[in-house]
Amino acid sequence: MKKELFLFVVLLYSLQGFSQDKIFTRVCKLMGSRYEISVVAQSGEKGDEYIEMAISEIERIERIISSWRPDSETSRINMAAGVHPVKVSEELFGLIQRCLKLSEITSGAFDISYAAMDRIWKFDGSMRQMPTPEEVAASVKNVGYQNIVLDEGNRTVFLKKEGMKIGFGAVGKGYSADQAKSLLKSYGVKGGLINASGDLTVWGEQPDEKPWIVGITNPLNKNKVFSWFPILDGAVVTSGDYEKFVVLDGRRYSHIIDPRTGYPSHGLVSVTVFAPKAELADALSTAVFVMGADVGLNLVDQLNGVDCVLVTQGSEILKSGDVQISREKPGD
Repeated sequence: MKKELFLFVVLLYSLQGFSQDKIFTRVCKLMGSRYEISVVAQSGEKGDEYIEMAISEIERIERIISSWRPDSETSRINMAAGVHPVKVSEELFGLIQRCLKLSEITSGAFDISYAAMDRIWKFDGSMRQMPTPEEVAASVKNVGYQNIVLDEGNRTVFLKKEGMKIGFGAVGKGYSADQAKSLLKSYGVKGGLINASGDLTVWGEQPDEKPWIVGITNPLNKNKVFSWFPILDGAVVTSGDYEKFVVLDGRRYSHIIDPRTGYPSHGLVSVTVFAPKAELADALSTAVFVMGADVGLNLVDQLNGVDCVLVTQGSEILKSGDVQISREKPGD
């Protein structure tokens, strides 16, 4: 269920005008990924202070949701799989609740228990033949969100089957970006952008009152942008298989695995989701990729405040709602 995310961010702002505000940006590695944090502030000192606050918040979230840290709440849940429930923080409980709700509305196309999936597919050029149906079925034997049991009264999480695991690789970066944004807004930061390896959320305006501009990578040429979008307050996430896929028996398979079947997704090469929160956009970009164009578009059309742009393997561009494709970069 792993995915690659591709977004360009363009900061277009004037050095003239009466505002003393400027954009301050830092690129750093957090949660094992590249983060770009930009804030609007009146001085470098305040800009650094705000960015440090965002970094600290993201590191705090990692200590809760990382399945690589043995001391995290998530790891404690995984280690107790099939044995006993684990009491967790209100924050993690709420995140898991929302993830399970998304699993329900996507019919399991999004599933945090994908973490237990056996990695039988190779996307490094070494794979030459399809695994057997038995091997594929065995690879997802411990996957299934229906076996995640929540006890709201006691605030516990229980994985019913031994060998089960949960992981937040398809939603965690989006969630961390949302939380950092919320924290900065609470301290009066009037504009900013957080790009968590393509899970992007923005708020406010740039110093010259222009919106933030996001460019979506052309899935047929990763060095070019196929559309530009102004974003005022919200999130956008793009999932693509531009480089990680395998062709077997003449058919192209994405590295994004369907957690329900164990087989790679096919049919789409790029999914871009616009939503109020990066957490939701992150999860839906994966789910729509797995569900395919027709089912995915139908789902998005039923969700308020959510839109998407899809690119099929046949290079067809599909979109929902009132999304406008702009080939020209604003300001050019």
